[in-house]
Amino acid sequence: DKQVVESGGGSVRPGGSLRLSCAASGPGSGGACMGWFRQAPGKQREGVAAMLPGGGKPSYHDSVKGRFTISEDNGKNVVYLQMNSLKPEDTAMYYCAAGPAARFCMPTVAEYTTWGQGTQVTVSS
Repeated sequence: DKQVVESGGGSVRPGGSLRLSCAASGPGSGGACMGWFRQAPGKQREGVAAMLPGGGKPSYHDSVKGRFTISEDNGKNVVYLQMNSLKPEDTAMYYCAAGPAARFCMPTVAEYTTWGQGTQVTVSS
């Protein structure tokens, strides 16, 4: 079965940076959209960023544009989320997920079917 595993969460002060990693394995890992999502307590899960490993323009939620960057190490089926200029409102459980095969990927929660366990990101002074 396809699996994704996140790592790299932690606690940081406002303005700080973190990099999350997502390792995908299993059948079809190389041809599917990969996305990052987050869910804060009491809120719905929302899409943060998505890309098609190996090609295609990444997409971002408006709230993270210019601060977060999704990238890949395609040879290793690893996707990263570099988070800079972190704000307290970025505090959430962050999830990586694998979605459909598509030429352009968007972080739409309902389209993603294989989810990791999540990694906590806390931004606090």
